[in-house]
Amino acid sequence: MNKPENRYFALTKTPAFHQAPSLSEAQNFAGEEGYVWLDYIDPTAESLAELESRLGIHPLSIEDCLNGDQLPKLDLFPGYSFMTFTVFERTPDGLSARELGIFISKRYLITVSSRDLNDSPVLATLEAAIARELDTLCQGPSYLLHLVMDMIVDHKLAAVEDVEERLDADEDAILKDPANYNLGSLLDSRRDLQVIRKSLFHERELVGKLVRKDSLFLAEGSLIYFRDIYDHLSKYYEIAETSREQVTSLMEIHLSLISNNMAEASNRTNAIMRRLTLITTIFMPLTLISGIGGMSEFTMMVGSENWRLGYLILFIVMLVVGVVNYILLLRMERSTEREFSNSR
Repeated sequence: MNKPENRYFALTKTPAFHQAPSLSEAQNFAGEEGYVWLDYIDPTAESLAELESRLGIHPLSIEDCLNGDQLPKLDLFPGYSFMTFTVFERTPDGLSARELGIFISKRYLITVSSRDLNDSPVLATLEAAIARELDTLCQGPSYLLHLVMDMIVDHKLAAVEDVEERLDADEDAILKDPANYNLGSLLDSRRDLQVIRKSLFHERELVGKLVRKDSLFLAEGSLIYFRDIYDHLSKYYEIAETSREQVTSLMEIHLSLISNNMAEASNRTNAIMRRLTLITTIFMPLTLISGIGGMSEFTMMVGSENWRLGYLILFIVMLVVGVVNYILLLRMERSTEREFSNSR
């Protein structure tokens, strides 16, 4: 388990962005007009206890942050709003969704996150983004909330595009060599799309509630930014739905191509069996005649002095029987093919 890390920042109207060693010092630096950003990374119940005692955060909200198995949602409390967002991460087992807990009020923004597989915090690059947009962010916590959500949503686009590229590669592989294609790749893509779709569906609903002003702690001027996030989530959700349909289509194409290959192999086998049957049918009477002709009684029937003429006649008879047999079988096969074509 990773070691918990607490980070405390203050943003003022000056504008200024300052990191403090504790929550109380961050609040003092922010003053009456500023606000604080508290970032808790891989927290424990003990590290989040100060939120309940100092800021009046409800224990149920803290419990939701620690569970790590929550769907994106928005909970409204008298003194703050609590929401959960998901952050996508590629793992050896496929795409996973990590939870990001967010608290917002007039005086603070709190983020509760975890480290990724590379031991890097989810919001590791947020400080640099704050420094670039400090003039806007100092207007209130809702602007910083938009920056956090916008960063997460951008990462979601990368995950969606990754699945799209894999599906394009799968399509080329299926059309090129369906027999040797590994169907597990499509199943992995379908599982990743399920994770993406579930996250985007609930997050779109969450941002829609923010745009409708369900939360009392969003500045009026910041709502337009959340409408932009809502549009992005809607677009990504439609892409995920289209990709899910593409997975189904590729599975059907793969099954169809495999069935066609099996049908072609079956037709080739049937053609070979027909040829072998034709050869066998032609040579069966010839084998019987040659067997009789090879007996000593045949020489006795034609006379020992006439064996040359007798065997010549025998060979001529065998040739005639073979040709007639071949012609009859060929006519029968053509008649059968015509009847089959007429029935279709």
